Amino acid sequence: MTVPAIDVRGLVKRYGQRTVVDHVDLRIMPGRICGFLGPNGSGKTTTLRMICGLLTPDGGEGRCLGHDIITERDAIKAQAGYMTQRFGLYEDLTIRQNLEFVGRLYRLRNLREVVDAALERLGLATRQHQLTGGLSGGWKQRLALAACVLHQPKLLLLDEPTAGVDPKARRAFWDEIHALAAEGITVLVSTHYMDEAERCHEIAYIAYGKLMARGTADEIIAASGLSALVATGPGADRLAPRLRDIEGITAAAAFGTTLHVCGPDNAALWAAVAPYRGDGLHWEEASPTLEDVFIHLMGRARDNALEAA
Repeated sequence: MTVPAIDVRGLVKRYGQRTVVDHVDLRIMPGRICGFLGPNGSGKTTTLRMICGLLTPDGGEGRCLGHDIITERDAIKAQAGYMTQRFGLYEDLTIRQNLEFVGRLYRLRNLREVVDAALERLGLATRQHQLTGGLSGGWKQRLALAACVLHQPKLLLLDEPTAGVDPKARRAFWDEIHALAAEGITVLVSTHYMDEAERCHEIAYIAYGKLMARGTADEIIAASGLSALVATGPGADRLAPRLRDIEGITAAAAFGTTLHVCGPDNAALWAAVAPYRGDGLHWEEASPTLEDVFIHLMGRARDNALEAA
């Protein structure tokens, strides 16, 4: 039987009176891409750092890459690549110099050959002598990923890696992530983009320290129990602000010239929109989206920052 790459139970991390990670369980098999989603301040980064050995949990237990996350942290760090939210390489060095520096930190043999291979794989070879400070966000992203995989890790932890990157660069990045996963590398990636979440093999949704949903995108949508309606017609997209606070509706958003609303009870949802079914508006049932589910879950979550105040 294959051993999970990540298998943690009851992870807890506190800062003062605030519990930023509250008994989180996470199990990911090798070669899988798991999207880690949640609002800002929900404990995603803290969880990533506990899993890879950069932070010691205040509670809980588990193993990562076969090693204990508390007593064998150095062994985990040696086999993990961690890409932080902010670009962390030296902007006054060239692309090659940055990769050579990282390679020396890992004491890699055949450093020149290893760096050459990373440059080719990430499409950086023609820019290898360019100063890093002059790179666009997309090229910096490629360099950061190259540095993460230079030592051939078994696990990649990516913390909002595509924030501020154009769609073409994001697609190229995700193509590379799937290629790495196909080679057996496990990937845990935090993101705010719903299209990126849907490209993951599975998703974990955390809100204010608590894990609230786990599974594939289809499984999470099915388990939500939400109903959705779509309105078309004159001014449909302008109704969202008026509908959001009506009982029975948990989310209302405009998509182009249409309006999308959802709620946990189908009958209550139809009752909520009943006053708006005239004036040329046409309503029909639709499937809820992943975004609908996450907005619904966020509405049910309790902000742990307010509880600690």
